Amino acid sequence: MHRPPPTVRAEVRVTLQELKYIVTVARERHFGRAAKACFVSQPALSAAVRKLEDELGVVLFDRDTPTVSVTPHGALIVAQAQRTLEAAHEVERLARAAQDPLAMPFGLGLIYTICPYLLPHWVPELQALAPQLQLLLQEGLTAQLLERLNHGELDAIVVAEPFDEPGIETRLLYEETLLAAAPLGHAWQDAEVVTAAMLARETVLLLTPGHCFRDQVLQACPDLNREPPAASALVQALRNSSLTTIRHMVMAGAGVTVLPATAVTIADHMQLVLRPLAPAQHRQVVLAWRRAAARPKPLLLLLQALDNALDHGRLPSARRS
Repeated sequence: MHRPPPTVRAEVRVTLQELKYIVTVARERHFGRAAKACFVSQPALSAAVRKLEDELGVVLFDRDTPTVSVTPHGALIVAQAQRTLEAAHEVERLARAAQDPLAMPFGLGLIYTICPYLLPHWVPELQALAPQLQLLLQEGLTAQLLERLNHGELDAIVVAEPFDEPGIETRLLYEETLLAAAPLGHAWQDAEVVTAAMLARETVLLLTPGHCFRDQVLQACPDLNREPPAASALVQALRNSSLTTIRHMVMAGAGVTVLPATAVTIADHMQLVLRPLAPAQHRQVVLAWRRAAARPKPLLLLLQALDNALDHGRLPSARRS
């Protein structure tokens, strides 16, 4: 049902919380997901957005479509709301940092193919160095994490190269090799390396589009973009899976895959055929942060903690460049 435009009031009072709500709705295109991201109930968020629309005298969102869309006037207001939130966040950050660089929580984002393999080794070292530093961790795809970084929702992100964004500074954390993985008894057991041509003859289980690791594998073997029709149903079904799920499917004989070395466990060496790719393929993992909003002390602690983890052999498959 079409909703008539609200009537503008003489005095408009807008809160930062309301601005956060509309920015999140615009990003998520869904009131339920936006409410979850804001840690409020959907009715409470919807009511707050309606109230703001009434205050402003502008309909911000078109609710008559399957996914919520931003109206033309709403897009202008949402963009300004985002700038206002970033300015408010910067004021808060500067004030807290002036008192104690470690007092303010540090938002750290990691891509899915790094987070579960790096954090168990990295976080204990960081806690030993700075037990007072509170980490707020988020997983996501590279594009999602970059957006949150640029919006000030994260202080730094861990992603894979290539990663070159304006205003973003990076520091190499480590490098790792990529390994082809097949079930025990596979023909690769007699091979020293696996070539792109050998991969192309197999049913290769990959992550969903949007994962940078998937893109790197496809770059190493472009023929994998052309999936055999008989395998497409299985390949499509697994595309929303994790590396852990894909690894277990490979163990069950459903196909082969490519894994980053840090994701390979001691048990994997006994349950999979693992071979390096030829030519050798590597992944460089970097820490990235906004140059204009850098928090030097926490960043230095993160780097030191990873150095300690590598020195203690906690991540044996990772190498310094």
